[in-house]
Amino acid sequence: MRHIGAVQVVVTADEFDREPTLAELDAIEQESPLILAEVALLDAQIKALDHPANDVDTRRIRRARNRVLAARRDLTNRTAGATMPGGAA
Repeated sequence: MRHIGAVQVVVTADEFDREPTLAELDAIEQESPLILAEVALLDAQIKALDHPANDVDTRRIRRARNRVLAARRDLTNRTAGATMPGGAA
């Protein structure tokens, strides 16, 4: 039986075995409010699955969706403002 595997380990492992760059860490930091808002929306949706729908769950999910939309808007405006010469978004 022949062994099937990578001949050069460095070629297959190099791309995924590195630390994030400073640019990648900055991008994650900029997107963290959106990520946290999406996690809060997911939490609200999971809580609503445990029992029949009621007004409190509906309001909780609506508020969480609004936070996600606001975070997306802010992130879009921030990144668009950084790339546009006038800074206006």
